[in-house]
Amino acid sequence: MASEPSNSTVPVKQFYSTPSPFEERIGYYRAVRHGQHIFVSGTTAVDPASPAQAPQILFPDDARQQTRVALQECLKAVQSLGGKGAENVVRVRMFVSRPEDCTAVGEGFTEMLGRKSQPGVGAAATMLVVRNGFVDERMLVEIEVDAIVE
Repeated sequence: MASEPSNSTVPVKQFYSTPSPFEERIGYYRAVRHGQHIFVSGTTAVDPASPAQAPQILFPDDARQQTRVALQECLKAVQSLGGKGAENVVRVRMFVSRPEDCTAVGEGFTEMLGRKSQPGVGAAATMLVVRNGFVDERMLVEIEVDAIVE
């Protein structure tokens, strides 16, 4: 069994946070890197400039655009923790609040991370419908991403 070489200058865990009002209010990080693995928390299309007491949702009636915004934020987190971006993503979980939005969410995913979007890009993906499952009814999709940096 091989082990990773010890490097005292690189912490075991690294963290990435954004100005998201929910990160501050709930107390979590947008993403955590542990070794070669990056785990991005559930990400929605929250306007990061909105106040914690009144978060604003971008594109409140457009699941495709919310998917794109959430995935862009996820990729930014991967890059901030040392990844290149989409090519490092290995798993995506998409939680959708309304069954009728699944096609639009899938289209947004295909544009950003679909296996035909660019060479070396593609991920295992799961899409679940979670009716009334989000903290704000204007949220149509929430996305989690796992990435591996080599």
